[in-house]
Amino acid sequence: MHSGKFNPENSLPMSDSIPNDTRLSQLAEWLATIETPRTLPATLRAASADASFRRYFRVDTAEGGTLIAMDAPPPQEDVRPFVQVAELFGATGVTVPQVFAQDVGRGFLLLSDLGTTTYLQQLNADTAHKLYIDAIDSLVLLQTQSRPGRLPEYDRALLQRELMLFPEWYLGKHLKATPDERQRADLDKIFEVLLANTLAQPQVYVHRDYHSRNLMVTDKGNPGILDFQDAVYGPITYDLVSLLRDAYIHWDEEMVLDWAIRYWERARRAGLPVSHDIDAFYRDFEFMGLQRHLKVLGIFARLYHRDGKDGYLNDIPLVMEYTRKTAYRYKEFAPLVRLLDALAENQTGVGFTF
Repeated sequence: MHSGKFNPENSLPMSDSIPNDTRLSQLAEWLATIETPRTLPATLRAASADASFRRYFRVDTAEGGTLIAMDAPPPQEDVRPFVQVAELFGATGVTVPQVFAQDVGRGFLLLSDLGTTTYLQQLNADTAHKLYIDAIDSLVLLQTQSRPGRLPEYDRALLQRELMLFPEWYLGKHLKATPDERQRADLDKIFEVLLANTLAQPQVYVHRDYHSRNLMVTDKGNPGILDFQDAVYGPITYDLVSLLRDAYIHWDEEMVLDWAIRYWERARRAGLPVSHDIDAFYRDFEFMGLQRHLKVLGIFARLYHRDGKDGYLNDIPLVMEYTRKTAYRYKEFAPLVRLLDALAENQTGVGFTF
């Protein structure tokens, strides 16, 4: 996952929470050169954690408000996609941060502040329906204005690379499991089924991480949308799956189905090219979900084993639950069920064998 989020949990004064470093000093110096809007660099404090090299800081303004300063160090990060997608998405009418100032060469941005409350913090039995309907309405608004050629294509090569994260990082590195020749062939067939379905779906703007940690509760129109720099032009069900089969919060299947149908109804009214058959649409939704769940299992394992970020390990069981439940429902994925069952049966305490 690309968890580049302005999460507010640790918004502390710079002197208390942020070790002085060269990048931070350069960011403060850059902010001091910006005349409009004028910030108070001495008030910089942490605004979020991130799964990448990006850092976000909250800074006070001379007028009494707050802004967000992004530090995205080259060559690991490039702020240009963020700037481009912010402009593209902002023009559709959805709520995204405004870019007030930029230093592309050094990887600094000054952005409007969408607040301190994520969807994940606000969601409960009483608030969920309205928040999800708001998110669905924003998604439909974004998708109806999609145009080819404005974003990179979510093509076969990219989808294939994402799927390969599952055998490489989840099976190989995390479970220390090596599929045999038959199991590998079964995985290849499953991947082909998923790729064929995904590539056949109508293509729209895709955020790629449209979920509760990247959506903000704001007074400017819900949701405030963050972490969109990896947006692509791809399958229409992808962002709906990100929203409703969220790795960080779980809802009963009946609720997920109800929200998916409400999206489908709104999408049809808006003229989006979703299937006229709800069963066919929901099948696309489920297949897309399985592709994403397998990818996310690989990403969470990679974040731990390569990047030392162990917090995502706590989210693996829910993603595996989504994976199993979807695979059980379709005969095409029976080999995946067998593979997952073999993993469970062959746990040894030090690894897995087949």
